[in-house]
Amino acid sequence: MLSRDATAGKRRWLHEPVGGVHLAEWGCELLGTAILVGGGLSAVVLDFGSGSPVASWIPSHSARLLLTGAIFAGFGSLVAVSPLGRRSGAHLNPAVTVAFWCERHLHRDDLAGYVGAQCLGGILGATVLHVAWGSRAASVGDGVTAPGRGLNGVEAAGVEALMTAILVLAIFLFVSSTRTAPWTPLAVWVVVALLVWQGAPFTGTSLNPARSLGPALVSGDWRDYWAYVLGPLAGAAIAVACWELVPRETLTAKLFHDRRYLTTLGSLLPAGNARTDT
Repeated sequence: MLSRDATAGKRRWLHEPVGGVHLAEWGCELLGTAILVGGGLSAVVLDFGSGSPVASWIPSHSARLLLTGAIFAGFGSLVAVSPLGRRSGAHLNPAVTVAFWCERHLHRDDLAGYVGAQCLGGILGATVLHVAWGSRAASVGDGVTAPGRGLNGVEAAGVEALMTAILVLAIFLFVSSTRTAPWTPLAVWVVVALLVWQGAPFTGTSLNPARSLGPALVSGDWRDYWAYVLGPLAGAAIAVACWELVPRETLTAKLFHDRRYLTTLGSLLPAGNARTDT
């Protein structure tokens, strides 16, 4: 394992971040984010939507929140270990992509491509949810994230920042060791499930500007959307700043690193030949 002290602040990449147009990787991020949003919000509809039998099966609101978080996070972790995630890295979240960009794992071309694809994926996932579930989706506001428990937008942004920082630091911690890197999807599943369980009553637990974008666009409810952009991005920045205090390097920007797959991302782990298509 390389440390910041050992490298004197410089990376000895096995694969340099590659610029250019990478439609395969961006397409994986788009589809992966659509699956995360559409599948995850379907869990919200099933557990809290009108006419759902889950409320009678599980009367406890807290237990249903934990179940929802586990299902929502499960979709993201399944994408990470799928061919989609093994190719792109399964960021599925602009805050995660920005955090890895700050760690110098992404070329600015992929920064723009990943974030754009994630936003389109969030819109696609929310649209599919709206069409598939109809009035049941409308009964939960089509998955719109909004402050709760008396919080205003600024306070909600602060809570989102804290929770996103926890998520990003957990990812950084796991991808900084060859022993723990393969377990990153499991760690993310547990962390996000717990954050949804404890944080959803206060903010809806977005952690992800793309996840909040789709429902806001579909429902037309933009009242506090800014908090779900500013909060997660601020949380990513906080996590990066905290990580600078840790004498460890992030080895990969993929949540499930498979050396058989091509990469356009900076990597200190072996991977397929870097893509150079433009």
